[in-house]
Amino acid sequence: MSVTASQSPKMRAGASKLMRAIFRSRPTPLSVDVAVIPVRIALAWIFVYYGAGKLFGAFNGPGIHRSALFFSQTAHLRPGGFFAVVAGIIEFGGAIAVAVGFCSRLAALALFGDQVMAMITVTWANGINAMTTKPGYEFDMALAVMALMIVALGAGRVSIDSVIERRLLTPVEPGTSDSSHVVEAVDADLSRTAETSKTASVGGLRDVD
Repeated sequence: MSVTASQSPKMRAGASKLMRAIFRSRPTPLSVDVAVIPVRIALAWIFVYYGAGKLFGAFNGPGIHRSALFFSQTAHLRPGGFFAVVAGIIEFGGAIAVAVGFCSRLAALALFGDQVMAMITVTWANGINAMTTKPGYEFDMALAVMALMIVALGAGRVSIDSVIERRLLTPVEPGTSDSSHVVEAVDADLSRTAETSKTASVGGLRDVD
């Protein structure tokens, strides 16, 4: 009976931890950092494939010429060559930026816009339709939402953005502004100058005595 009584609080505590783990709706900083890593990898992998295919014809991609024809004839975006180059740069450059975590929010926002444009001009009319030769918008929508996640959360601590934030940006305490820090620094300099002048004058008087 005593063993059951001693185990009951432990069981309740274990059940409580399990319930919190299942239904937690406020992510911790560590969980965010861990969650964005696979999202960044997936976005970088996919968009490097498509961007390099458009720009360089890599991975058996269409290259600039065929991409230009697609944009002008299928997507009805003219001049097709211009939009092919822009899309290739956004996809390839954005993928690299998201992979290393440099200006990741801006890069992800560009990728989000790229996929929204793809849905508007090509795939939206096909609906959710992955079983035929005409692609539906489900793949574009999934990539757009993944990119939007990076826009909202950033690249996390494992990124160049995080290094820049830690080393180059001066943290400002809550409730204060940059101007207040400048004023405080000026006041401190004036105080030190006044103390130095006072010390020097006292020392001069002692020398005269």
